[in-house]
Amino acid sequence: MSLTAVEPPEIQLSPASVRRDGTPRSYSVRTLGCQMNVHDSERLSGSLEAAGYVPADSAEAADVIVINTCAVRENAANKLYGNLGHLAGVKREREGMQIAVGGCLAQKDQGAIVEKAPWVDVVFGTHNMGSLPALLERARHNAEAQVEILESLEVFPSTLPTKRDSASSGWVSISVGCNNTCTFCIVPALRGKEKDRRPGDILAEVQALVDDGAIEVTLLGQNVNTYGVEFGDRQAFGKLLRAMGGIDGLERVRFTSPHPAAFTEDVIAAMAETPNVMPVLHMPLQSGSDTVLKAMRRSYRSKKFLGILDAVRERIPHAAITTDIIVGFPGETEEDFADTLRVVEASRFASAFTFQYSIRPGTPAADMDGQLPKAVVQERYERLQALQERISLEENHAQIGRTVEVLVSAGEGKKDATTRRLSGRGEDNRLVHFAVPEHGDEPRPGDVVTVAITAAAPHFLIADSAIDPSEAARRFAVRRTRAGDAWDRRQAQSCGVPAPAEAAAPAPRVVNLGLPTLRTR
Repeated sequence: MSLTAVEPPEIQLSPASVRRDGTPRSYSVRTLGCQMNVHDSERLSGSLEAAGYVPADSAEAADVIVINTCAVRENAANKLYGNLGHLAGVKREREGMQIAVGGCLAQKDQGAIVEKAPWVDVVFGTHNMGSLPALLERARHNAEAQVEILESLEVFPSTLPTKRDSASSGWVSISVGCNNTCTFCIVPALRGKEKDRRPGDILAEVQALVDDGAIEVTLLGQNVNTYGVEFGDRQAFGKLLRAMGGIDGLERVRFTSPHPAAFTEDVIAAMAETPNVMPVLHMPLQSGSDTVLKAMRRSYRSKKFLGILDAVRERIPHAAITTDIIVGFPGETEEDFADTLRVVEASRFASAFTFQYSIRPGTPAADMDGQLPKAVVQERYERLQALQERISLEENHAQIGRTVEVLVSAGEGKKDATTRRLSGRGEDNRLVHFAVPEHGDEPRPGDVVTVAITAAAPHFLIADSAIDPSEAARRFAVRRTRAGDAWDRRQAQSCGVPAPAEAAAPAPRVVNLGLPTLRTR
């Protein structure tokens, strides 16, 4: 039976969401980790608001603080317990405050979290995010910590209510879990085997996001391009990308992260032939050494990886390709590392997320011979970073003079107040800081501006074409969008004032996406 066919319980108003004076208790969610965690945090926020909680004015002032954890890297636990150590003192001064810990590290460490930090009230795992409001109520009623970790997924997280961070963009999970056995990765043990959503449910969620004002969607999966393995369709992901092209009002589609071993020609064709699928690809390399890739149990080799990049660039010449790389995997020799540098040079990545290998207990790599000294790993890491910084700068310099469309961001801020720069993302997901004419139309977050790139740095582009009088008319334009209207509505709701006329349509703070509602046990 399909996982999404199981009817989940409904989230009801919780007595724990109300203070003694009758006012609603506030919450804050802190996210540690990847895009999956960001998406999960939106579900946690939505579930809490469905139960009657309200967002805190500031994180420190919250009645309930939820930490959504990651377990992929060694410093994940350090970050968690650093946060918890600080919160211990805050909680002592604030009667009724509750602390909850969820996510991958909670799934892994379970009751050990309460042993190390007995002031934590709730620990929940990756398979029962919807239980958080009930667990908070149970902890309050019983006056003791509640630890609930399920070993398998009962309901798909995307059936939970969501509180989206952005009016213009949304995350849509198409699968959870992973069927691979990479020796460095603990994710399959924490999130389980891959479970795929039905295409109709995915399209319904995307349509609901678009109806709510979003114009950009990112499809998420641990190995997003293996989507369909559960129902036996190897071309399901390419078909899903093409279906995105049929959703009216959806302007930008992205996805992360694919696996090179499963990346096929039909997906490249779907990317190239579907206008709203953006020219950007995140393709994790991990290592350029075939010996290390074999030890990692990555079922591809460097030649295949480079061949994928060539095929993508042949069909999508302006594609920006990014990657993940691990330095210092057990047994990595200087020759192996040189192979990584060679592949990075050949790949011309727009940017790379580079990591020093760290032992994760419970993974096969943790017990491998050849663990490298920290000093060796650090020196190689610095060489890799220097190489990628040079390549990123060169690739960004190649963008100078290009005219690009930028989706204006609410959260990435002004780069330079003296030039009235705002920020946003180009179609290829490069960060662009752009100048606004002094007396021109200032875009709202969610609007799209057309600008010309005038300068570059390794991690961002600058577009000052708007403040050159000779270029302003044709090198700067603002297109007001439904996403900008949605941002106006949010601002009006938060300030308690009427929305502008063009943004008068109602927009709920919590979106249920037209899928089954949930009730707590």
